[in-house]
Amino acid sequence: MSRIITLLILGSCFLFSCALQHKTAISTSVSEGSDVTIFNDNWQFVRDVDTTRLTDITWQQVSLPHTARIEAIEKKEQQWQGTAFYRKAFTLPAADKGKHIALKFEAAMQVADVYLNGKHVFRHLGGYLPFTVDISNDAKFGQENVVLVKLNNEDNPQVAPGKPLADLDFNYYSGLYRNVYLITKDKLYISDPVAANRVAGGGVLLHYDTVSQQEARLLVQTEVKNDYQEAKQAQIRTILKDAQGNVVADALSAPTDVAAGTFGTIKQTLSIANPSLWSPDKPYLYTLTVELVQNGKSIDRMKLETGIRSYHFTADAFYLNGEKLFLRGTNRHQEYPYIGYALSDNAQYRDAYKIKEAGFNFVRCSHYPQSPAFLDACDALGILVMDAIPGWQFFGDEVFQKNSLQDVRDMVRRDRNHPSVILWEASLNESGMTKEYMEASDKAVHEELPFPHIYSTGWIDYAYDVFNPARQHAKAPDYWNKYDKQKPLLIAEYGDWEYYAQNAGFNQKTYADLTEEARTSRQLRGAGQNRMLQQALNFQEAHNSNLQGPAIGDANWLMYDYKRGYAPDIESSGIMDITRLPKFAYYFYQSQAGPNLAAEAQFGKPMIFIANYWNDPTLKTVKVYSNADEVELLLNGKTVARRQPDKDTYSTNLKHPPFTFELPQYTPGTLTAIGYINGQKAVQAEQRTPGKPVRLELSIDKSGKALTAGTNDVVFVYAHITDVQGTVVPDATNPVTFTVEGDAEIMGESTINAEAGIAAILVRAGKSPGTIRISASAAGLESGTATVEALAVE
Repeated sequence: MSRIITLLILGSCFLFSCALQHKTAISTSVSEGSDVTIFNDNWQFVRDVDTTRLTDITWQQVSLPHTARIEAIEKKEQQWQGTAFYRKAFTLPAADKGKHIALKFEAAMQVADVYLNGKHVFRHLGGYLPFTVDISNDAKFGQENVVLVKLNNEDNPQVAPGKPLADLDFNYYSGLYRNVYLITKDKLYISDPVAANRVAGGGVLLHYDTVSQQEARLLVQTEVKNDYQEAKQAQIRTILKDAQGNVVADALSAPTDVAAGTFGTIKQTLSIANPSLWSPDKPYLYTLTVELVQNGKSIDRMKLETGIRSYHFTADAFYLNGEKLFLRGTNRHQEYPYIGYALSDNAQYRDAYKIKEAGFNFVRCSHYPQSPAFLDACDALGILVMDAIPGWQFFGDEVFQKNSLQDVRDMVRRDRNHPSVILWEASLNESGMTKEYMEASDKAVHEELPFPHIYSTGWIDYAYDVFNPARQHAKAPDYWNKYDKQKPLLIAEYGDWEYYAQNAGFNQKTYADLTEEARTSRQLRGAGQNRMLQQALNFQEAHNSNLQGPAIGDANWLMYDYKRGYAPDIESSGIMDITRLPKFAYYFYQSQAGPNLAAEAQFGKPMIFIANYWNDPTLKTVKVYSNADEVELLLNGKTVARRQPDKDTYSTNLKHPPFTFELPQYTPGTLTAIGYINGQKAVQAEQRTPGKPVRLELSIDKSGKALTAGTNDVVFVYAHITDVQGTVVPDATNPVTFTVEGDAEIMGESTINAEAGIAAILVRAGKSPGTIRISASAAGLESGTATVEALAVE
């Protein structure tokens, strides 16, 4: 193997420009003595190497994040599994000799072997959590180095999730799919919390032990590593600034001696007067700068965004900043079509933005730790988070359990300072764990965060602080509504399996006339409006039922459609499809938030949606989702009725039940719904009977983040097939062909069949900022175009 690795590193086709010519500083650590640079460009990639013909290898030039194979949007075959290699040449300045040099990988799927200049220097097990490779003593300075990463993502029963892909309810894809950083620091430096591998230690650890409207007290623990051969003295300076950049608290520690080769722990307390508290409604973030000072000079610095909040669970409620809050949530898988897990940081933000826009205040990371960029977005947008270790319906041997318990600790160490994270799912989802494992995983959470009001959670009601079963883990019709233990109960999944498996204790008389396929919540967006309405009704019924019992929150299954190993089709119980287009159920959930009447409101604003295409004479029932007090429905300008929300058996506990209108007859034309709040018109929507398809109209999904060049950023582009009035024709399935001009490319196929009148593609920006023009054409339709600016990296 060593000969093969050497040949892979030194092969004749290995041509590089110096990677460090394109250094980009990031905010996590920048000072005179430390430098953290994005290490994503100028990699070479190859997979499925024939080791008997190494001289014939053709390497592909790639940048990160990267997936080992572009996968079809539909599941035409199983996701790729095998061995892939990534390599990169870089030169370290001669002046950096004697410094701490490391490569940090946010994730790599899933067994990673790292070689530097032909020497094996590190192995990491697991595809979801970060690892840092210290190359201080192995790198060459003033001359070229070559790093090679060998990745294997084949079935591995000792690495979570452990279950063979063919039996797994999700895909885990491949590649160096998150960011990589090159770290250059003085040999006395602020350590990395995961690399340090110290219980309740490493890096910077934040904890608020007093929080009120009048005052907050922040405990800051910083661990410094001394890689020198002699003792060094260190001080820590902490500075807390508000969102406007004003210093609100600071501290300078006394000098601390740190022995050679050891860690020094420095604890400080900051008091903040009249703090702005973080919450889903007001996700206010402060910036904390932590500086390592030696002889009056800053030699390392870290910046963290932090939110000041307090929370606790009781047996019957969740409290945030002293106020009761129901956790109205969803589940999210982190995959995109075509590129698998290889989402840009901006794309991670856009996914969080859509969750917030859908009216949720809570998300469960199912079933693995998700990108730091996603958690950053939850911090910024105000979405509470259940973090989760990798696992689903598999409990392995002692080696697997040891690796899984390390996942628990690494997850907590990585994510412990996020204000959004309130629950640690240290449980292997739907797996037959032993009591010993559950006790150990719960203990690991509390050892890593030895403070009050830290909560582990698991699907088995045993060792964990919060019990988070799926709805279907109990029996109909009561499910968990009669749970009477003095323990917080959060329903972590609902609305899918109990309907798919036909054990939902159906209350609706309409089920008697539905086929098995029409009853389920698993409905593609193109399945038609009747099935879209049924999916939404299933979620409504289940959520309404959950609100009747002692649950302190619930999370529907799920936000986005996704692909899985054990089934040939897309799992389609998402309230948005895999291309992030909404189904009717999306608007039901959106109606449960707000209404926020403030002029500056970004989320939870007054909303209204007509869940009827008004093109089917047999569907004279019009369902309207709105957070208004009353809704008036008009047909062709004439009032049909003005109603208050429904009061049926599916609406008894909802904050904003739907509005149902029964029309005596079907007349084509325009439905208009007007929402009233406090007797005043607040919001309005229209739905016109669609005519014949005439043209294509394009839109680009930015969801709060502009497209950025040079970061492998991706956005969805939608071609709407419309009639002459601009109404989408929901039964149009025309093949649509897309082209792109400018520095960008289409990921996957360029010709896509429209679904429910809309065709979607994924466009990736190139390295150069500028205008990108996307065009779409289809036989018999007027073509459409749209432009988007790819901005330079800030």
